Amino acid sequence: MVQKKRMLVMTGGGDCPGLNAVIRAIVKRAKLEENWEVLGSIEAFNGVLSDPMEVVLLNGKTVSGIHIRGGTILKTTNKGGPFAWPVEQPDGSWITVDRCDELFERLEKLGVEAVISIGGEGSMDIAQRLYEKGLKVVGVPKTIDNDLSSTDVTFGFQTAVEIATDAVDKLVTTAASHNRVMIMEAMGRDAGWIGLSAAVAGGADVALIPEVPYDIEKVAAKIQERIQGGKGFAIVVISEGAKQKGGDVIARESDEVGYHNKLLGGVSHQLQANLKKIIPNIDSRVVILGHLQRGGTPTAYDRILATQFGVKAVELVLEEKFGEMVAYQKPDVISVPIKSAISEYNYVKPDSNLVQTARSVGISLGD
Repeated sequence: MVQKKRMLVMTGGGDCPGLNAVIRAIVKRAKLEENWEVLGSIEAFNGVLSDPMEVVLLNGKTVSGIHIRGGTILKTTNKGGPFAWPVEQPDGSWITVDRCDELFERLEKLGVEAVISIGGEGSMDIAQRLYEKGLKVVGVPKTIDNDLSSTDVTFGFQTAVEIATDAVDKLVTTAASHNRVMIMEAMGRDAGWIGLSAAVAGGADVALIPEVPYDIEKVAAKIQERIQGGKGFAIVVISEGAKQKGGDVIARESDEVGYHNKLLGGVSHQLQANLKKIIPNIDSRVVILGHLQRGGTPTAYDRILATQFGVKAVELVLEEKFGEMVAYQKPDVISVPIKSAISEYNYVKPDSNLVQTARSVGISLGD
């Protein structure tokens, strides 16, 4: 009987549509190799570090049909991790400890010879640090924010844009019915890809993104021009990380144990209040899409891209190209060093074609 080698797959960071398609592709591609089997760690590395360990065998039965489902069958987390495992003290306070050595020991006991880490910028940073300590790891980029460099696009992004665009389409009809200004807040953290894309696709009047600080007077002028021009209503799309010129991002610190990212959200309410000061008779409403953008069935595009990424990840393992991340650079699915992928944030460039297109069709960026 052939002795099976084991690769471990996990999903870390925020969930996004397409994760299950990657998992399925990994299992199906590995199945073609008689001497490999796939394990899944529940909630990223936390599954391996939990007591008892939460690690499952993945096979054709467990991944059958999951490519059409959102979320991840392996669960995910952006808390804890091998470098900063939270430990509660007797007085109720919390500290973090480094459990990397223990992680390596547990992986060895499981017979794991390679790890495929599916995640965003934070997960890739952890993967790179573990690679530098000797872990045989391959990265698969995922984020609805599309903020990872070295890849033209990440899976999950197109589905998030579809959801945001559908919201814009629906807001147009209610805005027109009531002669209102509808302000829709989109996710994206420090990158405006979702908001700008949805604004262009949905025909919004204003798109405010983190990369282009806005002037509230110019935003108000665009809205007044739209209303006074006979339309009677306006649609504003604002990214959660957008900010006024000279202002700060609206964010707060999290009080959740093990969660280190700042919590963004609420910039749309600030915009609404400031517009009211300039246009006192404005009738406006705010819609914050939030986690709706992360949920639901992935689009065909994201399923295809995720499947391509999963297949490529297994091939990198077989070729022993560790420390590499799968990437899509049109028209090819390639690999790049994880280190280079996380070295530069993928911002929307103010002089990019998408920005120029938005301006050319009359969308104001508030600058």
